[in-house]
Amino acid sequence: MSELDQLSINALRFLAVDAVDKAKSGHPGAPLGDAPMAYLLFHKYMRHNPKNSHWSNRDRFVLSNGHASALLYGALHLSGYDVTIEDLQQFRQWESKTPGHPERGDTDGVEVTTGPLGQGFAMAVGLAIAEKHLAGVYNQPGFDIVDHYTYGICGDGDLMEGISHEAASLAGTLGLGKLIFLYDDNLISLDGPTELSFTEDVEKRFEAYHWHVQKVADGNDLNALSAAIEAAKAVRDKPSLIAVRTVIGYGSPIAGTNKVHGEALKPEEAAETKKNLGWPADKFFYVPEEAQKNWSTIVDRGAKFEEEWKKLFAEYRKSFPELAAEFERTQAGKLKAGWEKSLPVFPTSKAVATRNAGNAIMNAFAKEVPELIGGAADLTASTKTILKDGGNFHLDPKGRNIWFGVREFGMCAAVNGITAHGGLIGYGSTFFTFSDYCKSAIRMAAIMHTQSLFIFTHDSIALGEDGPTHQPVEHLLMLRAIPHLTDFRPADANETAAAWRLALERNHGPSFMALSRQDLPVLDAEKLSIYEGVKHGAYIVEKGGDSPDVLIVGTGAEVWTALKGAEELAKEGIRARVISMPSTNLFEEQSAEYKASIFPDHLPKLAIEAAVPYGWWKYVGRHGDVIGLERFGASAPGPVVLEKLGFSAANVAARAKALVEHARKSEAALAGK
Repeated sequence: MSELDQLSINALRFLAVDAVDKAKSGHPGAPLGDAPMAYLLFHKYMRHNPKNSHWSNRDRFVLSNGHASALLYGALHLSGYDVTIEDLQQFRQWESKTPGHPERGDTDGVEVTTGPLGQGFAMAVGLAIAEKHLAGVYNQPGFDIVDHYTYGICGDGDLMEGISHEAASLAGTLGLGKLIFLYDDNLISLDGPTELSFTEDVEKRFEAYHWHVQKVADGNDLNALSAAIEAAKAVRDKPSLIAVRTVIGYGSPIAGTNKVHGEALKPEEAAETKKNLGWPADKFFYVPEEAQKNWSTIVDRGAKFEEEWKKLFAEYRKSFPELAAEFERTQAGKLKAGWEKSLPVFPTSKAVATRNAGNAIMNAFAKEVPELIGGAADLTASTKTILKDGGNFHLDPKGRNIWFGVREFGMCAAVNGITAHGGLIGYGSTFFTFSDYCKSAIRMAAIMHTQSLFIFTHDSIALGEDGPTHQPVEHLLMLRAIPHLTDFRPADANETAAAWRLALERNHGPSFMALSRQDLPVLDAEKLSIYEGVKHGAYIVEKGGDSPDVLIVGTGAEVWTALKGAEELAKEGIRARVISMPSTNLFEEQSAEYKASIFPDHLPKLAIEAAVPYGWWKYVGRHGDVIGLERFGASAPGPVVLEKLGFSAANVAARAKALVEHARKSEAALAGK
């Protein structure tokens, strides 16, 4: 290692140490140990332009062990990204660009939000899938306009998490040869030595996953690290793991112990660390001029990388104008003009399960939305989320269908990576009850505002015979509680079409759909403005005359139970207004006037949904009523389960009638006074 390399690495180390010290909070151990790896990647190997962090053909970097964020922020600052010394000095402070863990959108150069261990690793798999697919679709002989690597650093905690097993297995199966991870093998976790909890042979494990595996004995040996990275780049049919033996807290008096993992060094420890590594103890956020000049060479090289690519793309545009236009459109995140005209309208003559409607809808618009790519967690035959002419990504990278296998969490995190890459909209699908396995990845999509799509089917106790383990009850409430996540539980095929349209139009965040297994009648698209209704989150499907007596609101299949209940009430002279509410989150975006028009104060209100009832009191009020579930489902034919648990037209009518009678008695009592 040259003196200049050492100086540049130490500058990175002590920017991190000083940031953590000033915040009196953070993780100094990993930055001290991992700085040589980060320096080598950012300074030598990554093709990136710090002055344009959105250049489409940049190499991506993922810090999966996101607690080492001070390392990443220092590398971004020194490389020339829009991260200043002042930003580093505001590490972990209110509204700073340098939060405690890397946040996509908050900090220039951060590709994905990391911190929940293992998810960065899995999102990197998604980034590599995206690169491989886009290269397959757009590259032409002599025109490799998509040609970049996904690099990452991960730690023991990442590889302990179950999601890393799912993601690594998938990456090996897919042969993602342009995915390279450096594993910070420092033998220490937060609680102590890894011999207490993590004694597996990681290298053999990854070899079994069909990864190319190497080991570097000393994380400070730049020559060995460079040789390993070069060897990894030469292997194009396998992802690569480079296990790098590092020393956590390198140079500090508590190096090699868990004490240096997750709290700031004491002032005397920081001073001793600087002394040990030949750094001035009285200088803070200090970057020697020679080190700054060395790091700054990245800016000129990055500009040349992008300029060369732009010249290549200009020639590509001349030779392949249609492909170039599509590439630019999808990279800009814009849908093709008029694509929505391909959406089908379903007639009322035949009942359709919304999962089957979803399949018809996806395939109707598939050619108009070529950026859609994804698959299911080994449930394609059940969730119906396959693009019939989309090809098989496993056999041809141009293929848009991915067989994720039984890896729900890994699938959804990979979908986030696919979508975060740019140029693609990723989707993943499984049974709604397994959204539990996906929850943390869905939450990450919402935090990152990625347009990830999660398609869940078998949405309620109507599933029937498979019983409570497969019947989602609390899941709607759980997912509706996630900020920035749009919920869709459509009542029929035409609402499903509207949900798909809105999910694709709303490019500022993720969406999920909860679709039915059972056939459902179809709303009349000629009588109802269904798209506008779904767009507003809730709308009237049965007016109940000019002066209804009661309001009944439902979602999904329960809308039909509400309508049947209204018919029963009509026989007794009670007029019921019926509301379909396919999206509570979209409804909450509406004006106060619109909300009042849907839920007028004077009407008694009954909600019906085959799920836990807790979110509904907001809409029905404390004098209203909710038909929901405060227990798990049961194993029996679906219609039997629904009947036994209160989801029948007769029960809807009885509960609504009781509300009307109570309201009339209250009015009479008030009139008597």
